[in-house]
Amino acid sequence: MNLKDFSAAAAAGPLDYQQVVFDYTRHPDQDAPAAARHPVVIVGAGPVGLALAIDLAQKKVPVVILEGGQALSTGSRAICFAKRTLEIFDRLGCADRMVDKGVSWNVGRVYFGAEEVYRFDLLPESGHERPAFINLQQYYVEGYLVQRAAALPGIDLRWKNKVVGLTQQADHVRLAIETPEGNYALEAGYVAACDGSRSQLRALLGQESKGRIFRDRFLIADITMDAHLPEPPPGRPKAASAPSGGSEDTPVPSVGAISPERRFWFDPPFHPGQSVLLHKQADGMWRVDFQLGWDADPALERQPERIVPRVRALLDSIGHEGVQFEIGWASVYTFACQRMERFRHGRVLFAGDSAHGVSPFGARGANSGVQDADNLAWKLAAVLQGEAPPSLLDSYGSEREYAADENIRNSTRATDFITPKSEVSRLFRDAVLALSKRHPFARALVNSGRLSTATVLDGSLLSTPDAEPFRGPARPGAAAQDAPLADGRWLLRALAPHCFNLLVFGDAPPAALPAELAERVHVLRIPLDAAHAVAAARYDATAGTTYLLRPDQHVCARWRRQPDARALQAALDHALARSGAAVLAAAA
Repeated sequence: MNLKDFSAAAAAGPLDYQQVVFDYTRHPDQDAPAAARHPVVIVGAGPVGLALAIDLAQKKVPVVILEGGQALSTGSRAICFAKRTLEIFDRLGCADRMVDKGVSWNVGRVYFGAEEVYRFDLLPESGHERPAFINLQQYYVEGYLVQRAAALPGIDLRWKNKVVGLTQQADHVRLAIETPEGNYALEAGYVAACDGSRSQLRALLGQESKGRIFRDRFLIADITMDAHLPEPPPGRPKAASAPSGGSEDTPVPSVGAISPERRFWFDPPFHPGQSVLLHKQADGMWRVDFQLGWDADPALERQPERIVPRVRALLDSIGHEGVQFEIGWASVYTFACQRMERFRHGRVLFAGDSAHGVSPFGARGANSGVQDADNLAWKLAAVLQGEAPPSLLDSYGSEREYAADENIRNSTRATDFITPKSEVSRLFRDAVLALSKRHPFARALVNSGRLSTATVLDGSLLSTPDAEPFRGPARPGAAAQDAPLADGRWLLRALAPHCFNLLVFGDAPPAALPAELAERVHVLRIPLDAAHAVAAARYDATAGTTYLLRPDQHVCARWRRQPDARALQAALDHALARSGAAVLAAAA
C-alpha cells in the first residue's frame, strides 16, 4: 500500500493498522551517478523518527526517513502517552485524533493483596487541555504520524531501505543502504538514529548502551471482552477558570465496573507473590501485565493455555465472573535500564530507544523518546538555517542525557520496589504497602512506577539564570505550563509552534524589539485579570513579568519586570549558543 492509499483507507473507515504493508518504491536517488545529499536523514520510522521528521518538515527542513521494514508495529507495545507528549503532538498537528481515539485517564489505584490501599490523581486541578495520560496502542500512534507525514511537503519516507554502512566525513555522513533491488549510497548533513533498542547505527559506530539488566520476566497480554464497560470521560476538557486544588491523596469516587483508571496489584490472591498491571485501551481492548519471575519459560508462557487461566483469575477476582474474553496479542519480555555514554557522535545523533532504555513501569520509554525528538528538531533547524552554530547540537546531548539519567533513576527505583530481590527488601516493601492505606507518608514510598512527566532541564547551558526570585514550577529549563485563556483558547495552543515565544503579563506597553527579535520571536500578551488568574498563578506573574520560551516550549529566561531589548537579545543569543559563555561551555 502506498502512503496516499493508506491515508485514503484510514479516512474511509475502520482499518486494521496491524495488517498494513507499505510498498517498497524505487527512488531516483538509487539511479543517480553520484550519491545524493540531503540535509537530514532519519533512520527509523517509529514514533520518535516520525515525530522528528514532522517537526523538521514544519520548520521547512526537508528530511528523508529510511525504514528497514514495511509495516507498523503489532500489539499494543507503548500505550501510555503522557500529557507533555500530547502537547508535543499538538504542535505536530495530530494530538486531537489520538486523544479522541485513546482512553484518557488521570487516576491510578494501588492494591496490596486483595485490598485497595490508596488512589492517586495525576492531574487533580482543572485548567488543563490535555489529560495526564491517554492509553492508545502504538500502531495507532504510528499510523496517525505516518498519515501526518504523508500530508506534509518535505518528507520522503522510504520503506525497505535498511542502513548497512556508515562513514563520517568533515561535512557530511555517507550511508550505504540495502533495498530489495540492491544497495545504493546516500549522503546527509546530519543523521538522526531513531532505530530502536537494537540500533544498527549504534553498532556501525562501534557504540553500546551500558546499564543494568533486570533478572525478571513479564507477560503482556492484549485482551478484548464482551462485557459492557463504561466509556472514559471526554478526552478534551473544556477550559476552566481556576484550579480546583487537590493532591496525590485527593479521594477519588469508586466505580462499580472496570473503569479506565490504572490499576496495579502487589501480591494479589489471583497471582500470588507477583505483580499485575491493568489498563484500558482503545477499541474495547485491555492490556494486562503479569510478573512471572526469572525462571519462567517465555515460549511456554505465551501459549493461550497459560494466559487464559491468569486472565480468568484476574477477572473473577474483580467481580467479572463469566465475562468472555479473547487474547489479541501476547509477549514475554525482560528489560534493562541503560543508555549510551553520549547521544551525539559528530554528525550522528541518537534519540529514543537507540540512545537509552528503561523498564515499562512509569511509561518513560516512548514519552522520553518523543521529547528527545522535540529537543533535537528545533536545534537541527536552527543550525541548518544559519541561526545557530553547530555547537548548539552539543546541548541536545547534554540535556537529553540528563533526562535519560532521570528516567533511568526513576525506572530503576520502581523496578526494585516492584520486584524485591531479597527477603529484607520484600519485608520493607510489604510494610510500606500495609501502612499506605492509612498513612500518607507511606504513600510517598510506594513505587508502582513514577509516571512520566517532562524533565526539568536544570542547569541547561541554554538557560539564563533568574535575577529575581520566583515561585512555582515554571523555572528555567521547565516545560511551559498550559492554562485557559479568556478567548476560549489554551495558552500552549496560542503560542507560535515553531519559533521562540515571549509571554508578557499585564498591559504595559511593549518594549521596542531589535529587528531579529521582532522577526523571530512571537509575543503573546496575557492580561492580569480574573479570566487569566490560572495563567498568572502558574507563572507567578505580576505586571510586566516576561518569559522567553524556546521552540520546544521550555523556559529559557524569565524576568519579574519587563526586560529591555538588550536583555532579551542576550537571552536569545544564549539560548542559541551564540553567546561566548554558552559556546565555550558546550565545547567543554
